[in-house]
Amino acid sequence: MIIVMDIKSSKPQVDLVIEKLETSGFQAHLILGVKRIVIGAVGDRAAIYSLGLEGMPGVIGVVPIMHPYKLVSKEAAGGTSIVKVGDTEIGGSKVVLIAGPCAVESETQIYQAAEAVKKQGAKILRGGTFKPRTSPYSFQGMEEEGLKIMQAAAKEYGLATVTEVVDLPSLDTALEYVDMVQIGARNMQNFRLLQAVGKAKRPVLLKRGLSATIEEWLMAAEYIASEGNASVILCERGIRTFETATRNTLDISAIPLVKSLSHLPVLVDPSHATGIRALVAPMSLAAVAAGADGLLIEVHPEPAKALCDGPQSLSPDEFEKLVQELIPIVAAVKKTL
Repeated sequence: MIIVMDIKSSKPQVDLVIEKLETSGFQAHLILGVKRIVIGAVGDRAAIYSLGLEGMPGVIGVVPIMHPYKLVSKEAAGGTSIVKVGDTEIGGSKVVLIAGPCAVESETQIYQAAEAVKKQGAKILRGGTFKPRTSPYSFQGMEEEGLKIMQAAAKEYGLATVTEVVDLPSLDTALEYVDMVQIGARNMQNFRLLQAVGKAKRPVLLKRGLSATIEEWLMAAEYIASEGNASVILCERGIRTFETATRNTLDISAIPLVKSLSHLPVLVDPSHATGIRALVAPMSLAAVAAGADGLLIEVHPEPAKALCDGPQSLSPDEFEKLVQELIPIVAAVKKTL
């Protein structure tokens, strides 16, 4: 259930409703939307009607939520939430570009990447420092040393940062250096990790699992939100199908579908979705046209020398060309870069 309150409700009015819910055995989660204030109530659905909440000051109504995901449902906020990462807002009137290499490999490489993506309007620098690789013999990342280098490069060029965490120790380390943590596809249902990032109260980029349904993806987001962290951004990165011509199959239909079900912003990662450099640009255009709030793109100063995912990484020149191609599409959906 959600308790919808007037946007002009005072803090004492909101606190009083939360107190009544909690003393009656409900878990209460406050969601501050742009157009309204919502309190998510998790507990006995039948019992909530006996509390007389509708008569309390500031309360507009009590609304049942039929989906198993309560806090991330569309009803919980009444529109798209805006998640702030550093000074950047995701989910508003801008299409946000997050770009950088698959992995932080060296100081020179990450500084060159940061300079290149900043020049083209990217707001957030991505870079893997803990790399969950299919092969144990592949490059596993620079870990804390890589985080230090990326933080310094981002500061130099005025960018926020995001990196993937793979377990609780990597989360603890990453929180000291980055503005947003990423949960990768392989960890989408690592429920202990989801709960931990929920408690960390840092923005979370949650990628869709390799074969996850929409409901499973949203339930993973619910794990994070249920721990008190509403700053969740969903990322469609392609799913595993019978097709082998591309690395994964980009589910474009998931973008408008998820946005009709949830208030969370939705990004698209065309690099991992296709695994083919030539497909990154057309899939980026399609994603924005379908309503994506932003793109997560791999950009490497020298893709041919990349230690991982070189074939899907754009060069700085290719990224510049993509940004120019995006301008009319972004304008067509009445947004800006």
